[in-house]
Amino acid sequence: MSQKTSKDAIYHPFVGIPGLPFSEAVEVGDLLFLSGQIGSDASDRLVSGGIAAETRQTLANIRAVLERHGSSLDRIVKMTVMLADIGEWAVMNAEYVKVFGRHLPARSAFGTSGLALGARVEIECIAAR
Repeated sequence: MSQKTSKDAIYHPFVGIPGLPFSEAVEVGDLLFLSGQIGSDASDRLVSGGIAAETRQTLANIRAVLERHGSSLDRIVKMTVMLADIGEWAVMNAEYVKVFGRHLPARSAFGTSGLALGARVEIECIAAR
């Protein structure tokens, strides 16, 4: 159940691991701001296969969140990609373009010193509804 806490924003609770201190998505006007997604499967475990498999699963998870909230991958306007190892950027990009083709949202990517649950990649986005 979503929770409206101001006249401008609707906070949609996280679907998955209970008790996490963030919203799955926040709706402001016609925009959805998604919290970062990682390559976890239905059992909330990271998929095996390294950065390529995690990127595919992460984008599938983003697709599912967007569809739950009335949007889709082709409505994404901005993405932020966080990589546990910036050296895996090219492999992540190869999987990314398979999903987006010619629809390439604005995007930033950077390396981190670690991601939640030992993930190799985390991606957040902003999409129109």
